[in-house]
Amino acid sequence: MKSILIKGSERESVGKKATKALRNAGKVPCVVYGGEKPLHFSADEIAFRDLVYTPAAHTVEIDLGGTKVSAIMQDIQFHPVTDNILHIDFYQLFDDKEVTMNIPVRLQGNSPGVRNGGRLLFRKRKLAIKALPDKLPDFFDVDISKLKIGQNISVQLLLNDDFTILHPDSTVVVQVKTQRSAVVTDDEDEEGEEGAEGEAAEASAAEGGEAQE
Repeated sequence: MKSILIKGSERESVGKKATKALRNAGKVPCVVYGGEKPLHFSADEIAFRDLVYTPAAHTVEIDLGGTKVSAIMQDIQFHPVTDNILHIDFYQLFDDKEVTMNIPVRLQGNSPGVRNGGRLLFRKRKLAIKALPDKLPDFFDVDISKLKIGQNISVQLLLNDDFTILHPDSTVVVQVKTQRSAVVTDDEDEEGEEGAEGEAAEASAAEGGEAQE
């Protein structure tokens, strides 16, 4: 997984007055948990732009002028009116310690079911996983180029020995549902592979075909 460098300074005072002064100076107060003790630091708000305002997931290398800490962002607070970043919590990474993180899902290809009038439902745009830091993927790339009307792609098809997905195997990530204007082609009726028999039968029944009970 890609890492973003954040240059900051350790905070000597963590009181409300000091925190307000930091924010007035355009800096964001932060805390890193997970180590022997919490590490308080601050950095310019602009330094977090590539970490916060992106759909991608990243780890962070926090440089405090001699001290470097690897971490992931755990929680962020925004101002309710200005949307300025008020506070960020991080969790320190260790090479031998698994961490939980939400990984974004990217859809690849064009679904033939959608081309035939089906409706694409993107159910899970992020998946929570547990893995060692060096096994964290940047994305889940999901190929929908063979996804036909009535079919879906579930977590079961995304399992990997490098990490544990923290959702049931049956959790649907993306699916194509039929609509009144949908046209099921002959190729879509001839299902049977990749565990899609049930979905194909349901799609055929919606068109007046003979679905097996």
